[in-house]
Amino acid sequence: MILLSLQGVTKSFGTNEVLRDASLVLQDGQRMGLVGVNGCGKSTLMKIIAGIESSDGGVITMQKGLKLGYLAQQGDVGEGRTVLEELESVFDPVVKMEQQMRQLEQQMAEVGSDEMMLRRLGSQYDQLTRDFERANGYGWRSTVQGVLAGLGFRKEQQHQLASLLSGGERTRLCLGRMLLTEPDLLLLDEPTNHLDLKSIAWLENYLRNYRGAVLLISHDRYFMDHVCDRMCELLLGTTECYDGNYTSYMAQRTERFEIRMKAWELQQKEIARQEAIIARYRQFNREKSIKLAESREKRLEKIERLEKPKDESAIRFRFDIRRRTGEDVMMVEGLSKGYDGRTLFRDVKMHLRAGDRVALIGDNGVGKSTLFKCLIGEEKADAGTVRMGSGVEIGYYDQHQAHLHNDKTVLDEVWDDFRRLDQTEVRGALGLFLFTGDEVLMPVSTLSGGEKGRVALTKLMLRKDNVLLLDEPTNHLDMDSREVLEDALENFPGTILAISHDRYFINRFAGKVCVLEQGGIKEYLGNYDDYFEKINREQEPDGDTAGMTRTAIEKEKRKSRDEERRLKERKLALKAAEAAVLKAEEEAAELEAKLADPDTYADADKAARLAKEYQLKKDEIEELYQAWEELEMEE
Repeated sequence: MILLSLQGVTKSFGTNEVLRDASLVLQDGQRMGLVGVNGCGKSTLMKIIAGIESSDGGVITMQKGLKLGYLAQQGDVGEGRTVLEELESVFDPVVKMEQQMRQLEQQMAEVGSDEMMLRRLGSQYDQLTRDFERANGYGWRSTVQGVLAGLGFRKEQQHQLASLLSGGERTRLCLGRMLLTEPDLLLLDEPTNHLDLKSIAWLENYLRNYRGAVLLISHDRYFMDHVCDRMCELLLGTTECYDGNYTSYMAQRTERFEIRMKAWELQQKEIARQEAIIARYRQFNREKSIKLAESREKRLEKIERLEKPKDESAIRFRFDIRRRTGEDVMMVEGLSKGYDGRTLFRDVKMHLRAGDRVALIGDNGVGKSTLFKCLIGEEKADAGTVRMGSGVEIGYYDQHQAHLHNDKTVLDEVWDDFRRLDQTEVRGALGLFLFTGDEVLMPVSTLSGGEKGRVALTKLMLRKDNVLLLDEPTNHLDMDSREVLEDALENFPGTILAISHDRYFINRFAGKVCVLEQGGIKEYLGNYDDYFEKINREQEPDGDTAGMTRTAIEKEKRKSRDEERRLKERKLALKAAEAAVLKAEEEAAELEAKLADPDTYADADKAARLAKEYQLKKDEIEELYQAWEELEMEE
């Protein structure tokens, strides 16, 4: 069933044409990712769908009565309510229903022997109870607690005023509130911003099991891989859709681009060949050759010329080093740090060796960025030591770009640090990061987060340090730029320690994952997927396997996998049974409408046939319900 359809949507801001032909179709239950470079109009398109912005042209069609839920990158909360009350307010209608049920119970207790009144009140109570159950009346409080925990709100935060939350915490709260409303279509603009890895994993699972449809904008490619089953790319104002997740989209996109480029090149080659033949015919300057030339020209004019495939500009750069380090790069022993009596971390031990590629992860607020500042000497640790190996030169990328000077131009920001270079060389370096022409004269204060990140990467590339400490380097970068950054790091001959929530990025570059906790660091060899598999194994109960042989343990694991597969098959069967019941009930409703039409009975045979069809449909519904209930009752 189609929930949303866009055809030829256009939007301009002054002379800037953002959308010129945006089209997409979203089916019920689909999870579509909307991707494109920064500034291409993704958020604008989502605001148009949500009704916040108006389009200049095109057709937008939505299913009648469609309930939309829109999460902007910045969320608003009500005044005077606590975090818990903000989410519980979603269930105000359910609370009122419960109050009505208590009132009806009281009235039934007081009605005495009036059977007619008792039946009437009982009928109302029965209907209200069914409505209450359908609205999750008995479980909504635990649902609220599950959402709060999933999004990383601690118990002590629940009674804090929502208006006092930070911007990121407000966005998380608004996400939770919207998820609880369970709209038919979720519109999510960067929902993973401000979430730590645990919360992102919880949201992934929630969206995978969500009953409605989802349209989301995200730079988190791992998240899209695990949530989306369809992708839509916004490129130069137009859209193109792909089946599958992000990885599948990238493969298809490359294949489509190569096919189109090959077709265009072949056509250009054929056009050039024909033009050369025409030129030779005209050189002969005879009546027959001129007629042949004119005939070929007419055929050439009728050819439908292919447009040259276009791609958005992407940054292109590589990291290099001036000299190599010794084998031991950085030795950290017993490092501790806290503020105002609160310990962030203690007894941190780490040993970086030449060529290591380490991802540093951990919950929000555990002190990952503070640890980096302690390592480079910007902050003084409360205890412990940091020793650098021979020849170590550290390049530090700050996610907040605090080292950039807002009063300088882009050109001066870079040139002032690299006076040995002439202006042409600095402009060339900035050109690799898409700063061209007069753009290099823009003040740093006017740049977006992504543009500031590109300036910082330009400086990092020119420094040629042999050890890179990167604090959330993929923040604010579009997906293509992230791919280029990953390629550059893959070919970097030095050592890398990077803080990141971007699991796709971690998978691409890391050979080790370090988890920072209050009590120190835990190390896991491999990338993020390897780490995730290991912690899941650690969390599995192992009491029942004590004393078992390896064969027996493997047999138990196979049984567990078989059980998981059985549960998944049962879940799919339940969903199919539910869909079959709904479809049969819709068909029965159509037959009921026909039987209720007086004109039906003008044709006795038609009326009899419809009545028979209706009875058969009712029998079918009864059988479907029975099959559904049997599935529900299975252990």
